[in-house]
This record gives sequence, C-alpha cells and structure tokens, in this order.
Amino acid sequence: MKIGIGLPAAVPGTDMTTLGRWAAEAERSGFDSLGVIDRLVYDNLDPLTALAAAASATSRAELITTVLNVGWRGNPVLLAKQMASVDLLSGGRLVAGMGLGGWPDDYTASDVPQSGGGATWDKTLSTMRRAWSGELAGQGGPMPALPSGRPVLLFGGMVPAAHRRAATHGTGWVAPLFGLPVLREGAQAVRKQWAEIGREGQPRIATGRYVSLGHDAERVADDYIHHYYGQAFFAAARADTLTSPARIRQEIQALREAGATDVVFYTASGDLEQIALLAEAIARA
Repeated sequence: MKIGIGLPAAVPGTDMTTLGRWAAEAERSGFDSLGVIDRLVYDNLDPLTALAAAASATSRAELITTVLNVGWRGNPVLLAKQMASVDLLSGGRLVAGMGLGGWPDDYTASDVPQSGGGATWDKTLSTMRRAWSGELAGQGGPMPALPSGRPVLLFGGMVPAAHRRAATHGTGWVAPLFGLPVLREGAQAVRKQWAEIGREGQPRIATGRYVSLGHDAERVADDYIHHYYGQAFFAAARADTLTSPARIRQEIQALREAGATDVVFYTASGDLEQIALLAEAIARA
C-alpha cells in the first residue's frame, strides 16, 4: 500500500509560503505521495496551484487529488490545461482523483446547478481527453499532447455509476476520507466492474484519513474537523480522525484489509513537525 501525506493547503492559518518546504521534507521522509483536497468557498489554496508548488520542490512523490471537484468548474478545456500543466511540471506525477463535489456553497458561488452529474461527466471527460491527445488546436498549433495514460485518473463517488466510471474510464476509485464500510463496499464494487469488463491487473483504490499528532492533538483535531465539516458531519469525520501512533497503525491495517492500495494522511495542523511525527508512526507500522 502506498502511503502519502496531505499538503496543508486546506488548513486555515498555515503559512502557505512553507508549502514547498513541506513537500520537500515529506518526500525526504519517504512518503509516496503528496495529496490535496478541494473546496472553493473555503480558506484554502486552489489544489492544482498547491500541487504545482509541490512539483517544483520534489522529484519522486506522486501528486494526488482526493478529490478535484469538476461539477462546478464550467470550462473543461481550462481544467484539462491546468491538469496537464501540473503533469508536465512534475514529469508525469499527477494522479488526478476527480469527483463532482458536494458542497452546495461551491455550486452557488459558481452559479452552477448541483444536478445533472452524469451529463457533466460525459462532456467533461470527452473534452479533456481531446485536449490531452492534442486534438484541440488554434492559431499556432494544438495544445501539447500528453503521453498515453497521463494524467493518471481516479474517480470518486459512492453510487454504482461512479464505480463503473472508475473501472471503465480510469485506473481506479477514490473513497471518502472517513467511513470504513464505504471503502470496503466500494472497493469490492469497483473490482467487480473491473473484472467484468476484462481489464488486466487491479484497480487502484485510494482513500485518506485525517491525523493530528503531538502536543494538544485532540483539541487540534476537534477544531479543524469542526471548522471544515461543520456540526452536521463532525461526528462521522472525527470518529475516523487519528490522534495517536497506535491508532495510525491500526487504521493502516484496517484500510489494507478493506482493499485500499493508496492512503493519504491529511494533518489537522500545518506545523512542519507533523511530517516527522507521522513518518515515525508509520515506520512503526
């Protein structure tokens, strides 16, 4: 199982000028990937901008989105260009987990209806693939074509159509950042779809967990999870937030048994100390 760490790009109060240093230190500490989550109307950096900064400071770690929301991004050509830019800057390290996005505020601010997800996906994927293949051209020539299979695509969603999309159009599925039963059931569904259409190998199954370690870990976790999710989702998200090395070790085993091939640990604090604390906890596992 590949283990990554989230960039603190969605942790309010973080000094974002340290993002490159965070990425470099995480890579030196042995993490397989650097992750970002996505919100629009929130105190965070744009996820692809954050990954571009991380790309310039690293050379090995994958750059993964869990997930990048496409539902309220109205220009698929622009989105394809931005994703291709990160992929090219990083030398092909972008692993783009994509979803529609579920926060109503983000849709309202974008003046986009939160409906018609299937049609959105069909149009978006078709257009982005044309852009990545070099089919879209203007004065001066086409957009640069990416090598086959880039960027790597994973798809989120918890309904059967999402599982089919992950098996048919991508290299795997992204589960929510909490809820072990959802991960287990989704992984089984995607693998079943994968086998039924005759694809070789196995799909990637990615997920994440929030972590808070060190001094005052419980309070820091409480504050961040409540700030991000609000009261409605606090209990569910906080139950799977890890605040001790022992819990991290237990969760790694549980995630592996549930079918995860990739996990990204998102820290509730932007303190650089979290990298070393998490790396030590994982090494013990």
